[in-house]
Amino acid sequence: MAVAEQVKNVLEARGLVKKFGKKTALAGIALNIREGDFTGLLGPNGAGKTTTIKMLTGLIKPTAGEIYYYGRDFFTHPRDAKRCIGVVPQQSNVDRDLTAYENLYLHSILYGIPKKQRRGKIEEALEFAGLREYGHRQVKTFSGGMKRRLVLVRALLHGPKILFLDEPTVGLDPQIRKNIWDLILKINQRKGMAILLTTHYIEEAEKLCRSTYIIDKGRIIAEGSPDDLKKDMGRYVLELFLEDRIEEEFFSSKDDALTRLKECGHACKIRQVTLEDVFIKLTGKRINV
Repeated sequence: MAVAEQVKNVLEARGLVKKFGKKTALAGIALNIREGDFTGLLGPNGAGKTTTIKMLTGLIKPTAGEIYYYGRDFFTHPRDAKRCIGVVPQQSNVDRDLTAYENLYLHSILYGIPKKQRRGKIEEALEFAGLREYGHRQVKTFSGGMKRRLVLVRALLHGPKILFLDEPTVGLDPQIRKNIWDLILKINQRKGMAILLTTHYIEEAEKLCRSTYIIDKGRIIAEGSPDDLKKDMGRYVLELFLEDRIEEEFFSSKDDALTRLKECGHACKIRQVTLEDVFIKLTGKRINV
């Protein structure tokens, strides 16, 4: 009988602490991401998401804690670690006056991709993003969605093992956002690449992520798959529409929710629990986009 190949840990972070003067931005968090994982990092504004991403990608150093890529210490072997990392920032930071091809070519030089491999990798990236016919057009002529697709595949050129997506669809309209979701899923599923996603759109994490960390005030306060986190709350929500607010009651079964509905003297409705319900219950806050 063939032995199943063991899934390796791409990233391990232990006891990460970051202080800015007297302010503690991170208070000892731990993360573990394996090959092929799709993980969400959710939290209110100021919770520590951006600080976490900056530390994991080497932009800032932790006050304390350890970061390992494939078991090798990030700070002892930074060059090897950075070869494992692809980063998609919030802003589409491509050169608008260059063509898509030229932007990717510049990136290939910066990452030391051998000259003989550059053209093939760039053409593959443009094809993967659905931008092949636009490769020699200036980026200034691109729509917002096209720019985001270019930024995404640019981060893949050097063959990273984990992709950090920092608010990848912020500011995009719903249809373009859906197209970007499809491309992100294709990256994860076809390339088998681990992804760590931060997002202000809870439904984005619920649709895309197989595991989730919720961070608040610099601490991880919950982790698990979206389905498991929702089950801990119950399966159904009864929303009561009062004069000045909406109150919510949670139930494990629809029958229990229906029984309560019949007793209710206010306008109300039943719906299924969402990841946003979990988020609000744990943090007491809604994410402001």
